[in-house]
Order: sequence, then C-alpha cells, then structure tokens
Amino acid sequence: MRTSAWLVAFTLAAGCGDPGAGAPDAALDAPSLDAGKDAACASSFGDTLTAAFGRVDGTVVAVVAPGTERCAMPNRDHVIVQVEFGGAVYRMVVNVLSNGGDPDIRVRGLTAPLPAPAFAPGWHPGLTLDYPRDLGVHSGAGWDALSLTAATARISEPIQVGAPIAVYASSSGGTYSHSTHLIHRNGGDADGALVIDPTGPAPQWLLFAFADQTF
Repeated sequence: MRTSAWLVAFTLAAGCGDPGAGAPDAALDAPSLDAGKDAACASSFGDTLTAAFGRVDGTVVAVVAPGTERCAMPNRDHVIVQVEFGGAVYRMVVNVLSNGGDPDIRVRGLTAPLPAPAFAPGWHPGLTLDYPRDLGVHSGAGWDALSLTAATARISEPIQVGAPIAVYASSSGGTYSHSTHLIHRNGGDADGALVIDPTGPAPQWLLFAFADQTF
C-alpha cells in the first residue's frame, strides 16, 4: 500500500497499527527471493529509532518478501530489509505496490557516492535527501515500472546478507521505533533510498517513486 506522510501521521494519531506492518494474513501469492536471504530473519527488534528522517547504517540480516509469514511482522505489499546495528535488528520497510491508479512502483538505479557523514553503524537522524538536488534525478525517462513481484526481485538481487547497507528513510519513533518506512520519493528533503555497498568505491542506489509523482 502506498503510505503518504499525512497518512502515517493519521495512523499514529488514531492509535492504529504500525504503518509498515502490513496485514497478518499476508502469505497469499508471496513472491520468492533468492534462496537463503530470509533464512536468518529476526524474531525480535530494537527500539532506538526516533521520530525523524535520517539514515540507517548497518549490516543486512535478511531480505523478506511480501507475505512471508515465517518471519516476524509479515507484510503483504512491502519488502522488509532487516538491518543490524548496535546489537539489535531493525526493519526497513520498502513499498513494492501502489494503491493508486497504477499499481506498479517506479524503480531507478544509479551509482553515486554516499553523502556525508561517512558510513557508521547506527541511526543518523536529521539528514536530508532530495533526488533532483542531491542525485540529479527527476521523474520521467529512466525509471522502470515494476510489478510487486518484479520490484521484489529488483530489491533482493543486489543485496547480500552480511554486507553493509545504508537506508534513507523515516521512522515514527515511539511504539514503532523498530522500523523505518517511506523509502521512496516524498519531497521536503525526505526522499527514501537504499544504498548497497555504501563503503565500496561505487555505491549502488535504488530509488523509488509512484506513477503520479512529478519532480
């Protein structure tokens, strides 16, 4: 499901569930991932994420496909990248299905350095990311329109369990201090992204947007 910033705020104010938790009956039609990428998925999670936009730097523990009930907190329309830092695991919740008129997620990859600060395991709130300003990326040509299954594969394939990853995302903090969400174009200096091999010579970025967004 597409989750906008105002909907997250409404959900929290109304006392509803985790905006990145998904439905508990999410096992139907679950896409498969490369063998073993969810084998070590965690059953409990940390609680140190604050209510902010920022960057999580850590080590990949698992990549969990939508609807995978054998892993904790299943989700029917998001890929969960589980990331460890500080001795605890956290959920990076990546949207792979839009509830707008066009359900396909727009995905774009590029190679670019990791902006300061340098990679360091932990939660780094207060950073900013804007696709056009910081990465020179706009809507239009260059984006792939991917179904839930195709987007799941696009995310999973380059991510290696045990490798470092950096994730630009928002957290609601409080009850939801185990998870980040809104890992897509949001505007307002809060665009989400996955950065694979962030400590290497050529970090690989995955950016996400929706069909109706212009930027």
